Amino acid sequence: MIPILSFLVIVAGIWIFAWYRTRNINKENTDGYFFSGRSLGGLVIAGTMLMANLSTEQIVGQSGLAYAVGMEVMAWEIIACFSILTLAFVFLPNYLRHGVSTIPEFLALRYDNQFRLVISFLIQTSYAFILLPGILYSGALVFNQLFSVSELLGISQYEGIMVTAAIVGIVGLAYLLMGGMGISAVSDSVYGVGLLVGGISIPFIGLYMLGDGSIVDGFSRMAAAAPEKLNAIGAIDSKAVPWPTLLLGLLFNTMFYWNTNQFIVQKTIAGRNLAEGQKGVLTLAIFKLFGPLFLVLPGIIAFVMFDGSLPLPDAAYPTLVKAILPPWMYGIFGAIIFGAILSTYVAALNSAATLFSLDFYKGIFRKDASERSVVRVGRITNIVIALVSIGLAPLLINAPTGLYNFLQEYVGFYNIPLIVIILFGFFNKSVSAVGAKICFTFHIVVYIIAKFLFGDLNFLYIHSVLFFLDILVMWGSTKFAPLAGGYSFTPNANKVDLTPWKYRKYVAVVVVLGIFTVYAIFSPLGIGR
Repeated sequence: MIPILSFLVIVAGIWIFAWYRTRNINKENTDGYFFSGRSLGGLVIAGTMLMANLSTEQIVGQSGLAYAVGMEVMAWEIIACFSILTLAFVFLPNYLRHGVSTIPEFLALRYDNQFRLVISFLIQTSYAFILLPGILYSGALVFNQLFSVSELLGISQYEGIMVTAAIVGIVGLAYLLMGGMGISAVSDSVYGVGLLVGGISIPFIGLYMLGDGSIVDGFSRMAAAAPEKLNAIGAIDSKAVPWPTLLLGLLFNTMFYWNTNQFIVQKTIAGRNLAEGQKGVLTLAIFKLFGPLFLVLPGIIAFVMFDGSLPLPDAAYPTLVKAILPPWMYGIFGAIIFGAILSTYVAALNSAATLFSLDFYKGIFRKDASERSVVRVGRITNIVIALVSIGLAPLLINAPTGLYNFLQEYVGFYNIPLIVIILFGFFNKSVSAVGAKICFTFHIVVYIIAKFLFGDLNFLYIHSVLFFLDILVMWGSTKFAPLAGGYSFTPNANKVDLTPWKYRKYVAVVVVLGIFTVYAIFSPLGIGR
């Protein structure tokens, strides 16, 4: 009973604090509801981006994949730091310079509205049918394990996941309907501190338990029992992250996530100016360098602690947490995990509603719609998508390659060409809407063929090749179907000040050095074998 009460008190207290801090933001217009009035500072941006990223589909999924293959999974965190740098120095300045609110809005501005709607539809459906159910499923796994929901209700594990996913989904929906993006951003900052402290404590407690009271002995036992799992340099034929793909396919995937993923980028666009946006993004990059410690290492600790006997790799993290924490801490840790679920769920749900409201409702159906009307439709969209994701969440228990890889492979249908198309839109005046559509169609067709012909080949190899083929197609389109007269940028389109952060280059150097340091540690040159 005490864990449940402590959980409720913490969650309610943070909600009240966040509501109080955002009570003066007008949530009846689009900037207020969807973008928190473009008022976010650098630290809030860093916190809300961190929490939007580090939901349970990351924590559970990466730990589960590490349980199966080892530290090579950390590439999704460390290589992402390169992509975060491109957001700070390339993508964010250009988005703000063009004065856009969504990624599809930029596509409409640079190409045409038809292409905008296609991409917007794909993003919305991927959120509704893949990302949001994945968040709820992974969160339900943790809560079902932590609070023994199945046993308490006398139902099966599948039914327990279904019930838990429904509860989390409904609470998250209510959270968004009442507070919009602003309340989520502020609460994310609070939960972010808890997640860093609580998340980092898990591997240390786990090693302490492994070593019978000594973290050093626990690490030694782990290294002796599974030395191959501490090597982050994946084999060429690895099913997770082959080393040749680190600065190719995997880098391109993380570039999509951090630079063109609406629910991530939307938080930087909500910054009060470019300097605050860059400060938040680069602060986040520093935090990401510690990701392997609390996202990946727990999976390896679980592998050693349970002798590789867990029937489901995605159960590694929740099983480890329940095994090493005393019952009185379940409520506190549950609140931290709930914050992680809530942040990503609310962010993705808010972004899906933003896209539908601005791209379809106001863009097609009612171009003269009032601000209040657009927000009302956004709230209705929130409800519909939430119900769909709640219904689909339990089905992910059957994901054949594990939750994390399942999510990454699905977005391969559109993530790589989207990066190429946006980059050409920034820097090539001759590329046209026809070229963008040809590139996008080409990618989907070749991706399907490649998956059919090379089904056993890691999808990151396919992405590595397709990125350069997509570039070639786009370049060719500028020769055979160029934009008549070239693209003309509209001056003074920016809605916020574009003065860059003066410390951006210094922090970027620190991040790059950190990337190489972490890889040196978890390699045959360091502790990897």
